[in-house]
Amino acid sequence: MSKKKVSLNTDNNETKSLDDENSETDTETDTETDNTAVNIDDSNAEDISTAEKVENQIKEIQVLKDQLLRSLAEGENLRKRTIKEIEDAKKYSHISFVRDLVSSVDNLQRALEAVPKDKSEFSEPIKNLIIGLEIVEKEIINTFEKHKLLQISPLGEKFDYNLHQAMFEVSTNEMDPGYIVEVSQKGYLLHDRLVRPAMVGISKKPEEEIMEKNGKEK
Repeated sequence: MSKKKVSLNTDNNETKSLDDENSETDTETDTETDNTAVNIDDSNAEDISTAEKVENQIKEIQVLKDQLLRSLAEGENLRKRTIKEIEDAKKYSHISFVRDLVSSVDNLQRALEAVPKDKSEFSEPIKNLIIGLEIVEKEIINTFEKHKLLQISPLGEKFDYNLHQAMFEVSTNEMDPGYIVEVSQKGYLLHDRLVRPAMVGISKKPEEEIMEKNGKEK
């Protein structure tokens, strides 16, 4: 009887051993499965994280590129503006001096215009003085032209409010209305900037013609 019991116990132990082995195998299989799932999840997380980093870096690069282009454009605009300011300074920085200078030239020209055309009555020294002043005037005008300072003497031209200043009107039939019939003071133009407008008298129709025209219209 005791031998049979031992045999049964042995069988039971073997059975338990097999069950334990199967259980361990199943546990290992489950663990391996779980580890594989964890590895897959970690791989996907790493891929997403890398994609986000790349996208953020691309955005940062674009922002920096825009800032660089904006800075380059501002620098180019500043360079052009500076060049223009330097050119304007070279052209017009002495415009106040020119305004004062041309007033003196006006006085010289008025003095020469007051001299009679017939100089035979003058003594030789006076004649030479007048000739010398005329030469000085011509040299001054040539120097003005050399430095792009041009006289505006618009006698006979159509009135232009950009260059001329009307001082009075003259009734005449010899010219159409709006034309310059007298120049009281010459104007000056420095490069393309007006230093002083020419003071002029402009033509208009005689009052009689205006009254006749109005009467016919009535």
